[in-house]
Amino acid sequence: MAAARRGKAGDPRAGFRRDAGEPGPAVPQGLLRAARKNGQLNLAGRDLSEVPANVWRINLDVPEEAHQNLSFGAADRWWEQTDLTKLILASNKLQCLSEDVRLLPALTVLDVHDNQLTSIPSAIGFLENLQKLNVSHNKLKNIPEELTQLKHLKSLLLQHNELSHLPDGFGQLISLEELDLSNNQLATIPSSFASLTSLVRLNLAHNQLKKLPAEISAMKSLKQLDCTKNQLETVPSELASMASLEQLYLRKNKLQYLPVFPSCKLLKELHVGENQIEVLSAEHLKHLNSLCVLELRDNKLKSLPDEITLLQGLERLDLTNNDISSLPCALGNLPQLKLLALEGNPLRTIRRDMLQKGTQELLKYLRSKIQDDITSPSEGSPVTAMTLPSESRINIHAITALKVLEYSEKRAAVIPDEIFNAVGSNSVTTVNFSKNQLNEIPKRIVELKESVCDVNLGFNKLCSISLELCVLHKLTHLDIRNNFLTSLPEEMEALIRLQIINLCFNRFKIFPNVLYRIPTLETILLSNNQVGSIDPLQIRKIDKLGTLDLQNNDLLQVPPELGNCVNLRTLLLEGNPFRTPRAAILAKGTAAVLEYLRSRIPT
Repeated sequence: MAAARRGKAGDPRAGFRRDAGEPGPAVPQGLLRAARKNGQLNLAGRDLSEVPANVWRINLDVPEEAHQNLSFGAADRWWEQTDLTKLILASNKLQCLSEDVRLLPALTVLDVHDNQLTSIPSAIGFLENLQKLNVSHNKLKNIPEELTQLKHLKSLLLQHNELSHLPDGFGQLISLEELDLSNNQLATIPSSFASLTSLVRLNLAHNQLKKLPAEISAMKSLKQLDCTKNQLETVPSELASMASLEQLYLRKNKLQYLPVFPSCKLLKELHVGENQIEVLSAEHLKHLNSLCVLELRDNKLKSLPDEITLLQGLERLDLTNNDISSLPCALGNLPQLKLLALEGNPLRTIRRDMLQKGTQELLKYLRSKIQDDITSPSEGSPVTAMTLPSESRINIHAITALKVLEYSEKRAAVIPDEIFNAVGSNSVTTVNFSKNQLNEIPKRIVELKESVCDVNLGFNKLCSISLELCVLHKLTHLDIRNNFLTSLPEEMEALIRLQIINLCFNRFKIFPNVLYRIPTLETILLSNNQVGSIDPLQIRKIDKLGTLDLQNNDLLQVPPELGNCVNLRTLLLEGNPFRTPRAAILAKGTAAVLEYLRSRIPT
């Protein structure tokens, strides 16, 4: 037998000749020889209907060249061959894989995508070193339980098959980081998915899922979840606790409302187009601090809340094909918004030619409407302390459960005492007195200094900031946009926790000096004022500052030294009368602007 095998091995055409009845082209010996040296064998696109036996036995059989040339050099010593670690069999005509796959225990990568496989051999469980398995674009109807024994598997690609269920033991794949099950026929997901705590990307798109298991929330490392085109009517509330989630795709389902995501602080993209969502509320938006993309096209939204301005990092907002008839003017204050898609809405308050001018012109128009609202005389009589308390409508639940003290959109000249009296011994963290007619900050706000973190006094008639505000030492977020402010008191440097300040649409002619002395600031929004200059050396001292919005001011020049403020991730300068940097440089984004400015620093 050995002699017979040697005789056949001596045929110089071995590996290139196909005998009658032998399935598909064989594998050239040159490829096998190279594979023994580097541990990799690529047989993609070779029209194979079966894997030749010598591929499975590449680490076991004595190679052909050992019989042909007994004097080959040290570089060709076959007994020092490398075990096969990577085998690519993609884009062939394979209908099955042999159980002989077990003869390649060193494999770390096995790629058999784009074949005609109807099953995976149970011997797959012997490939204990396997890290990546690609069996996508085949005809698999089930997965062998043995596959769940692959403890080192990091990437499992099963998209575009005919799977209707998964093994219960799926949770044993504890090293799995990427799992693609899209374009199958799955109606349920095993609860054992909860054990996949290393998973970073999970694709369940284009299946028949009617619900997601609550256990999915145990995937603490998950950054990307794609459930596009299923039959989901709701999303488990537990999903809201997935703190690592950055991208969530729920398009083309049957959702009637948007989930609330209190713990998803890192969520950057939320895609919920082509559902049946009718309402978008402040509760849905207030936790999404990191959101860059919000896609809501082809739903049934009738309006957009003013609280859309909470999404300060929003870059893309797609509202195409909804039932929206008017837009909140506050939308114009989103500093990062580059794309606002509104086609297919019955908008009545904005002319069609304005919509066709593009996002930036539309935002500028909305901002101008805010100014009109502020400077126009108020309709009706302003609400005063004399007309209360019967009309005050104090929200006790908001105070006790949400720790929110709200008295907004009342056109009130003063905040009635009943509002502050209602707080009692409760700890209030958020105060919203926006959209009134306040000429001064209520003195009783000082009573909240031990707990309040977030104060909104936007859209009032404040001409100055009183010292009562300066003692709110836990304040992290201050919104005083759309007032008549020209300066800030020096005492504000006592706000040692302040991170975000919104001063847009006021009357500042100079950059408020006190801001240079608040090192905790991360975001300064100062657009639509009359600021004529900034001090780059002082700006650089605010070393946590990541966002600086100076759009639509009176800057005649941008100091080159501002380029040294390398911590700035967002620098907005459009709409100023300076000549350099040119618009083309500004359009390239913050990094390019800073680099340009640095290049202009005199040496």
